[in-house]
Parts: sequence; C-alpha cells; structure tokens
Amino acid sequence: MAHTAHTSHPAIVKRLNRAGGHLRSIVEMIEAERPCVDVAQQLQAVENAIASAKRALINDHIDHCLVHAEEGEGPQQAIEQFRAISKYW
Repeated sequence: MAHTAHTSHPAIVKRLNRAGGHLRSIVEMIEAERPCVDVAQQLQAVENAIASAKRALINDHIDHCLVHAEEGEGPQQAIEQFRAISKYW
C-alpha cells in the first residue's frame, strides 16, 4: 500500500503537544506540593487527551489506510492491518 498524507495527523500532533504541556505542568504541581486531588484531576485530563488522540489515530487508520488497501495489497492486507491496530483500541 502506498503511503499518503493523513489530513488528521496535524490535529493529532497538536492534541498531543497540548497534553505534553499539561503533563509538564503536572510535574510542577507535584514539585510545588499541590493537593493530590488537583494533581489527580489534571492527570485524568491528560489521560483523556491521550486516549482521544489514540482513538482519532486509529479511526483515521481505519478510514484512510484500510479503505485504500483494496487499491494496493487487497482485502487480506486490510484485515491484517486491522488486526494489528485493533489491539491498541
């Protein structure tokens, strides 16, 4: 299968960069001895952001790569790719 650009990747990168910034601020919160409830709340937000980015990436892969597999290696390759990525869902 030929690799083509994914239009969703810039948005996913932006989402992950934002989560990375939040994660760095959580480290600062811990070092500043902020209340554990506040830290846990921010950790949950980062976890949700990363999970959302992962879902977007997997959905993009299904929409973009698997749909186009028929043009390349065919349905068997699409099935193998789906099995490979589904373990990360």
